[in-house]
Amino acid sequence: MSRAVWPGGPFPLGPTWDGGGTNFSLYSEGAERVELCLFDDEGSEERVEVRQQTAFEWHAYLPGVGPGQRYGYRVHGPWDPGAGQRFNPAKLLIDPYAKAIAGPIEYDRARTFAYAPGREDDRDETDSAPAIPSSVVVDESFDWEGDVRLGRPWAETVIYELHVKGFTKRMEGVREDLRGTYAGLASEAAIEYLRDLGVTAVELLPVHHIADEHALVERGLTNYWGYSTIGFFAPHAGYAATGSGGEQVREFKGMVKALHRAGIEVILDVVYNHTAEGNHLGPTLSFKGIDNAAYYRLVPDDPRYYMDFTGTGNSLNPVNPSVLRLIMDSLRYFVTQCHVDGFRFDLASALARELYEVDRLSAFFDVIHQDPVLSQAKLIAEPWDVGPGGYQVGNFPVLWSEWNGLYRDSVRDFWRGHAAVGEFTRRFTGSSDLYQADGRHPSASINFVTAHDGFTLRDLVSYDRKHNEANGEGNRDGSDDNRSWNCGVEGETDDPEVNALRDRQTRNILATLLLSQGTPMLLSGDELRNTQHGNNNAYCQDNELTWLDWALDDRARLLRGFTKRLLRLRAEHPVFRRAAFLTGEARQGSRAPDVWWFRPDGRRMTLADWRRGDAFALGAFLNGAEIPTLTSEGEPVVDESFIVLFNAWREPVTFVLPPARFGRRWAHELCTADPELEPNGVLYRARSPVEVEARALRVLRRAG
Repeated sequence: MSRAVWPGGPFPLGPTWDGGGTNFSLYSEGAERVELCLFDDEGSEERVEVRQQTAFEWHAYLPGVGPGQRYGYRVHGPWDPGAGQRFNPAKLLIDPYAKAIAGPIEYDRARTFAYAPGREDDRDETDSAPAIPSSVVVDESFDWEGDVRLGRPWAETVIYELHVKGFTKRMEGVREDLRGTYAGLASEAAIEYLRDLGVTAVELLPVHHIADEHALVERGLTNYWGYSTIGFFAPHAGYAATGSGGEQVREFKGMVKALHRAGIEVILDVVYNHTAEGNHLGPTLSFKGIDNAAYYRLVPDDPRYYMDFTGTGNSLNPVNPSVLRLIMDSLRYFVTQCHVDGFRFDLASALARELYEVDRLSAFFDVIHQDPVLSQAKLIAEPWDVGPGGYQVGNFPVLWSEWNGLYRDSVRDFWRGHAAVGEFTRRFTGSSDLYQADGRHPSASINFVTAHDGFTLRDLVSYDRKHNEANGEGNRDGSDDNRSWNCGVEGETDDPEVNALRDRQTRNILATLLLSQGTPMLLSGDELRNTQHGNNNAYCQDNELTWLDWALDDRARLLRGFTKRLLRLRAEHPVFRRAAFLTGEARQGSRAPDVWWFRPDGRRMTLADWRRGDAFALGAFLNGAEIPTLTSEGEPVVDESFIVLFNAWREPVTFVLPPARFGRRWAHELCTADPELEPNGVLYRARSPVEVEARALRVLRRAG
């Protein structure tokens, strides 16, 4: 009996179930013929000819087809790799708009490469279906129970970068069958930890469906970080506890809803700059076989090859309106249908390249800025790629915040004694030199010192060199520019003096991060002394090297308590999270400037002091009465005032406090050299001496 096939419609793209059947629509400019392939539970394939074409969208409606149906496409067209044409109907293709994808790529079951072995100009005729994951039709309904986007102001945001699997894989309070999954992150134990710590948003490493590269699979490894996307609408099935036949979508939505109930926003790390299909010798999984020349940026005078601004072998082509639409549709889907609060764009400069140069006025930005949904989401750029001119820190337009690589480098350098105070204070105060001129605010600076890519904080103070041997690349992978300091011994040691210094340096960096103007981002596990044993590129380590260890020793418990204390201090005092840049002036009538920098002798920093290359100690007065912000009721924001004393020198430094006009008395708030000393335990008078231990930071609060 033949299957009924109705014309259907071109939009929306992808599969759309309406309760009676499913509309399928696929974009391809170069295709000559398209087959929709339906699979039953035993893997038997039924091919349906897609005959309708509207504006390069191939579409059909299948009555009776609904949620749980597994499918893929075979696309017929010219095979001419030298001209960028790579159509091969022997290769089953994943739907770029699939809302769910089931199963891994099983490279050992069938050949996934569209060219013949050893002959890249000849088409391979081997059927790849046994190796290719299935796209799955889903029921998109979900009971959100009134959940909405949280809309937390940037100035109140603290980001916690985590891996869905690694965060709970070893967390004892999570049920064993839920560990390492969306449901595990939604568990009471995981959410209570985040809430108790004091962070306000989680930034999830990529959760779009991931395809492990063939080279990693051959080495018995996986792409653990997930920067190898093959499905931009599908939550990665490997992080689901409930199933991969569409259940992963409901589980993902349930995780978002649970985090929102706890007041925690969800930001996704998204990878729209490249796909998992690699270079001209990579596999054909989806986009290459659907329309290679449309989806990818090819070398203009030799389209066999790909422009590679990402270091992964290919670059998506957002200059093509249909590819740009795919990116925007994916973003809107996750905001409107999955309720996520924002996005961090991996290698965002690659998306802003119109022809070759990075263009801050590119169509990518134009479309986002005019979109009533996306323009209201949190937008974060990783403002670089590996192409020429790709380092664009400070050059993204309004509405965008940026990972501030200059902040990371400056803080690392300052606390290891390699940076002068001028650069350090620019970063501590929100990087106005990068973000003020174009109308942005301190929150545009995403301040971080560590992230998934690089050393953990514990390793930053324990290793001078990377130790990436476990990756199987001869320790050649990963950056050699770590700006780290092992405090005298490479790796783990039982030397009490070295360990005490490392713990103090860790607290120095955390205190600097969480007291800086801007938006802080904390790497998950840094507050627990998490280590990767010197591996600064653990992208392929899906094991206990990267899964957080929740068996805490005394040092880890002390650091977690200190981190909570810092986060509470930041949350309670808007002077550390201003919505406007500091000016060095008194504009709110308090007769003292909003910030006043001073030398250890208590005198104001001079131009000569700022230019010194050997100055590693200074103090800052932060005026809580000079905050040019109003509450939602229109009342002025008034806070207490603080002094922060920095000493990155190897010897103790005695500071003289500023004169009485800044404050007659000062109380101890916290000190990285004595983290257990409670606030108000010590009082100081104006112009009195205060010793700050070697390589330490001290915070004082005005008490009169």
